[in-house]
Amino acid sequence: MTDEEIAIKLTVLEQETKSAKHRLDDLEVQNQAIQDLALSVRELTINMTRMMEEQEKQGQDIDALKAVPGKNWGTVKKALSNAFLGSLGTAVGAALLWLLKQT
Repeated sequence: MTDEEIAIKLTVLEQETKSAKHRLDDLEVQNQAIQDLALSVRELTINMTRMMEEQEKQGQDIDALKAVPGKNWGTVKKALSNAFLGSLGTAVGAALLWLLKQT
């Protein structure tokens, strides 16, 4: 092998080495981007889990707030019913007393 052939092969080898180094540099950048993406996905998953827990808590709070008017309406109906029955009982009692007084 002549010096010229060795020089050509050495030049080709240097070019291939530069190309391989360039590809390795690109792969390192891509690898870092993938790692950053994986960390972002992990953070997103943690945040979504927290949001889901908060939404469940808010749903329970909303259900409790929805129940309040129903409880109040039940109390109002009970009070009206008691007032009506009390008035009816008073009217019946007064009518009986009036009838007894007439005889």
